[in-house]
Amino acid sequence: MVRIACWRSELAIEPLLAELRACQVCAAALPFGARPIVQAGSGARLLIISQAPGSRAHASGIPWTDASGDRLRAWTGVERPRFFDPDCVAIMPMAFCYPGVAPSGGDAPPRRECAPLWHARLLAALPAVRLVLLVGGHAQKAYLPRVTTMTEAVRHHDPASDAPWPLPHPSWRSIGWMRRNPWFETDIVPALQARVAVVLA
Repeated sequence: MVRIACWRSELAIEPLLAELRACQVCAAALPFGARPIVQAGSGARLLIISQAPGSRAHASGIPWTDASGDRLRAWTGVERPRFFDPDCVAIMPMAFCYPGVAPSGGDAPPRRECAPLWHARLLAALPAVRLVLLVGGHAQKAYLPRVTTMTEAVRHHDPASDAPWPLPHPSWRSIGWMRRNPWFETDIVPALQARVAVVLA
């Protein structure tokens, strides 16, 4: 199969990314220090707004390099080379650094300082985006006008609309959620894959 490279722009996004990756605003509050992780290119057509990097992403500097990333790629139908091409897929978490572990287990919530500092500037530098995926409850609360529950947001999204597309977070917890909500795999995933294929074609 012939793969067509995603469009690349000469717009100057690199200075913004360099500034973001050097950010130390939250460093003193982060148990493992600041290591902002972002993926973006001016030609990106698909934007993933997620929660925050996990421990493996913090170690590698690359987002979604774990089982959650494998599951997200399976849901979207995007192969690894294209997923990690910043001029195809942009990845903008609600917080750009690994927040550490919550007292109750799992990752701590994203730091609140990041999104107000960086999101508007980064969105302005992504003129080619045609589809936004809101992965997990934190992104949905920030970018959807009304959110009752994550399940309702995912279930009632209109796949034909241009509105941001809500998805569950693809952690191991989503396996049980999908068993309780089989419509996600039978109805939502095929529609999502079809839409993403059009956006990246």
